[in-house]
Amino acid sequence: MSVTWNPWHGCRKTSEGCRNCYVYRQDAQHALDSSKARKTAAFNLPVHRSRDGRFKIPGGEIVYTCFTSDFLLEEADAWRPEAWAMMRMRYDLTFLFFTKRIERLLPLLPPDWGEGYENVVIGCTVENQSEANRRLPLFLEAPIRHRTIVCAPLLGPLELTPYLSPAIEEVSAGGESGPAARICDYDWVLALRQQCVAADIPFWFHQTGAQLRKDGRLHRIPRAYQHLQARQAGIDYKITKR
Repeated sequence: MSVTWNPWHGCRKTSEGCRNCYVYRQDAQHALDSSKARKTAAFNLPVHRSRDGRFKIPGGEIVYTCFTSDFLLEEADAWRPEAWAMMRMRYDLTFLFFTKRIERLLPLLPPDWGEGYENVVIGCTVENQSEANRRLPLFLEAPIRHRTIVCAPLLGPLELTPYLSPAIEEVSAGGESGPAARICDYDWVLALRQQCVAADIPFWFHQTGAQLRKDGRLHRIPRAYQHLQARQAGIDYKITKR
């Protein structure tokens, strides 16, 4: 089971992968400014309790954290210590967040972090080779117990072999969504899979994106089918059912 927790909302674009950010696209429909981060009403969600005193989020859930922002966003520095504290308190949950700001992680870690909280999974997002080469060495050097590399939106071929150490628990890949989505080439996805198989690291093709090029033909895929068609490709490696 899983639940989404967005303690803050909004983010500043920081790299090429942010160009067609889905949060900006969704906020624009409601005339909201996505570049201004704000604390949400769900900030304390992990520690909310029912009238009988039990947590509203039962133990054992995966909590997808900060998926409408970046957990390491500069504007959230004042709020993050309390978020870390809730993660520590709810050791019975697994918190997962992705970041394009891995260079900010070390000075923002809580004092008792040590080698990492056992219940926190951090995903480093890379969209092209230059960002992979910049972010992934920092990612591998950081004290993190559970790491995943997220190749999304995949904007070009990636060579991740130098970074596929046993410290990486999973690599996932996906194309870009939305009406202005850039092309994702299926050969790039297959090459990533091959690298992961060679390193014996689980690989997950999580979504096709809106424009998938396969065997020289461009396929335009509606949003409702992008996850389904990626799953039907049948190329996941060592991934348990999701």
